[in-house]
Amino acid sequence: MLERIKSFLKTKEFLQLEFLPNFVFTIKWLIIAGVVAFLAGSASAFFLVSLDWVTNYREANLWIIALLPLGGLIIGLTYHYLGESVVKGNNQLLEEFYNPQKTIPLRMAPLVLFGTLATHLFGGSAGREGTAVQMGGAIADQFTKWLKLSKEDRKILITIGVASGFASVFGTPLAGAVFALEWLVIGRIRYEAILPAFISAYVADYACAEFWNVHHTHYAIDIIPAINIPNLLWIIPAGIAFGLAGRLFAKATHTWSHIFKHYISYPPLRPVLGGVLVALLVWAMGTTKYIGLGIPTIVDAFSEGLPWYDSLVKIFMTSLTLGAGFKGGEVTPLFYTGATLGNALSGIIPLPMALLAGAGFVGVFAGATNTPLACTLMGIELFGAEAGIFIGLACVLAYIFSGHAGIYNSQIIGSPKSRKRVDKKGSKLGEL
Repeated sequence: MLERIKSFLKTKEFLQLEFLPNFVFTIKWLIIAGVVAFLAGSASAFFLVSLDWVTNYREANLWIIALLPLGGLIIGLTYHYLGESVVKGNNQLLEEFYNPQKTIPLRMAPLVLFGTLATHLFGGSAGREGTAVQMGGAIADQFTKWLKLSKEDRKILITIGVASGFASVFGTPLAGAVFALEWLVIGRIRYEAILPAFISAYVADYACAEFWNVHHTHYAIDIIPAINIPNLLWIIPAGIAFGLAGRLFAKATHTWSHIFKHYISYPPLRPVLGGVLVALLVWAMGTTKYIGLGIPTIVDAFSEGLPWYDSLVKIFMTSLTLGAGFKGGEVTPLFYTGATLGNALSGIIPLPMALLAGAGFVGVFAGATNTPLACTLMGIELFGAEAGIFIGLACVLAYIFSGHAGIYNSQIIGSPKSRKRVDKKGSKLGEL
């Protein structure tokens, strides 16, 4: 009898201290994450449709590239006079997560949407991830003041916004959820928002792809080699190359940004000069394959030989565009860089071209963003689980060999990649 009483008391204690709080937490964030994710996914759907339209218009009217300096001036003036409080973009989301100060202005969403569409319309080389993530983060953070949420809940909200934007713009809910948890601190994953992140990622992807019927480009790895020691060993030099390419991409973007800020004090003029340089380069090369998203070239990288220098040119054009102050993301250009680099490596590494292109697709991204787990999941979602071991190894190697530099300046180091690495930023971990 006494044992039954103790058992009952333990059950009651479990219900009061664990089950009920967890149940309330689940219901609360199921509702909040669902609403935020649907809004963010809908915003991504509108963005993707608009981006497709401006890309098609540019390709059908190449003369508009000559107006890229004018487009840069418009973007520069818009952000200088209306968007100074949101000009940091993705880094602002990170900073607000680390040290919450004030709600992210809702204007971040329409401003980054306008800036990205203008960048692509006039012929800049940029991506789309940054736009979707910033729109998702800005939309999510408005619920902080509307619902009067705590600082801890606000961190979860920002995570929801990032997961929603990423998952819906690429059609990869697993990767979107894990990316939102992994990008915050290099070498660490924060689990307190894991349920809201997964809920929001799937709802946002559903809203974009199913509710609004906006779908994504499909890629395929048609031949998967045997999983044996020789084949796995050949992935090692490929993964190292992907990591170095990610590091080069990040360094080049930061370098161009520093150069423009150092020599041009008036911010709106930076994208004007950048626009002149990009437009002249497009004219000199006689091709538009290195501007915009570059989706056709990415698709070709899986099935046909491409020039070995494609990845280097894309790094140069994108880093110049973004460093000058144009808007957009870095991830799709990273996909381009990785896929074309993998394509080139297939000439010297005895693995299938499509496999190396796919591994590079996510590997360079892993190195530049310091998110190997999210990128591994993205590779599995996009290319299938059969290639998972090759993709995962490439992503981890790229993460290690990219160093601690990345495209997000505000990332802090939670777990150094090398024991000899000492970085004072890591001391901030205890403040999160």
